[in-house]
Amino acid sequence: MRLLFVEDDQRIAEPVTQALTEAGYQVTWVADGELGLSEARAGQYAVMVLDVMLPKRDGFELARALRQEGLSTPIVFLTARAELGDRVAGLDLGGDAYLVKPFELAELLATLRAVIRRGEQANSARYSFAEGQGSIDSRTRQVWWKGQALSMTAREYAMLETLVLTPGRWFSREELLDRVWGPDFYGEARIVDVYISYLRRKFDTEVIQSARGRGYSIL
Repeated sequence: MRLLFVEDDQRIAEPVTQALTEAGYQVTWVADGELGLSEARAGQYAVMVLDVMLPKRDGFELARALRQEGLSTPIVFLTARAELGDRVAGLDLGGDAYLVKPFELAELLATLRAVIRRGEQANSARYSFAEGQGSIDSRTRQVWWKGQALSMTAREYAMLETLVLTPGRWFSREELLDRVWGPDFYGEARIVDVYISYLRRKFDTEVIQSARGRGYSIL
């Protein structure tokens, strides 16, 4: 499950990212509000965790911009600002939860489960691709092709989901490595090509496109 984490304090970001990854989230961490806005626009996330005091664009401004653009992804604010007015402001801007630093990781994980559960009840988790011939369910991690369920390994599914949730976007090998294997993977980047070939064998048409200098995409 994909999670966008926007936090400029590395001392907080690194252990929280590790804990979220160990809990099963596919975490993208960026360190300022402008990068957060760009990343949120570029890809579909199950949930976003935003610090409030961010450089370039604070978390409240980021949430306001995303809600004005119609993005309904659940937002959890993390901040040292504990005043009632700040908490109310964050929730009024479209936040789904507000945790005050310092917080316990168990509390953050429970909060994420709650807001994701509410979001799942409100939104369909099924996404189609290849002009409706295929679909995925991000909750059950099931894949269908022409009405038939397909068997997928965890990494095959993670790569397919990355492409399906951002149709038309081109991903380089390095981006797919980061999203599917994580930032701590130090193996050969060509492993991405191998997994793309695995996926292509499961479909009877050229669902995944490739282009020199651009990478891979589902159009």
